[in-house]
Amino acid sequence: MKKFNTGYQWLDKVMPEGLLIPSSTLISGPGGTGKPLIAFAFISSWLKNEGGVIMFSLQYPSPEFTVGSMKKICGVDLNEYKKKVLYVNFNPSIQFTEKVKKLEYNANLLKPEVWDKVIEVAEKSLGESNLGTLFFGAALNLLLFSKTYAEVVFEKLKRLISEDKTMSFLFTVSTSAFKEKIKVLEESADNLIFARMEEPMKLFLKIIRLKGVKFFSEEVPVPFSKYLLEEIRDTAESQRSKIIPVVSKI
Repeated sequence: MKKFNTGYQWLDKVMPEGLLIPSSTLISGPGGTGKPLIAFAFISSWLKNEGGVIMFSLQYPSPEFTVGSMKKICGVDLNEYKKKVLYVNFNPSIQFTEKVKKLEYNANLLKPEVWDKVIEVAEKSLGESNLGTLFFGAALNLLLFSKTYAEVVFEKLKRLISEDKTMSFLFTVSTSAFKEKIKVLEESADNLIFARMEEPMKLFLKIIRLKGVKFFSEEVPVPFSKYLLEEIRDTAESQRSKIIPVVSKI
């Protein structure tokens, strides 16, 4: 298997041998702790090394917001990687998927078969690369609020994390709800990272498990400013407050 290093000193000091790929990585922790921002470091390095990325976040309102956030956090302009990034917007009002424009789709990811369609589109659209494709999904626990689809979505996520090695997966989940299901996902992932926040807006991460490589379990600070953490947290919380009532009715 290949190894992937991020190139970020604060990450590579605790995972000096990088990650084995393809593999699944779960970033877990309480709500509002900035987990997707840690994921951005992995994503920016993945793109710099010519890998393809599927960007799916329930926390952020649009691809434009994701582009702006990545630029502020990592100094990476996603517009420079247009041919290597597939954006997926969550839309539970449609049946399956609909194309918005090239490399941007709306998708009802409450339906497990739609995940397969998104992966199929990515394989055709993003092309081959040395690293392959990274599927990034943020705040996926919000899908578990669905009365109809919670169990099938949970089973789909578990299978992707534990069994699918056609690409690498980088998911973030909150431990603030559905703790038992989140624990199962944590146990299913190849790699597990915990994040926490302490006042005044200081973000920390700790590597719990990396498959097949050396790592250090010391907790390390993530060097993002208080201003950026507050700005992006507020947007994420606003988006969550809109999504949960909608998903809960489905």
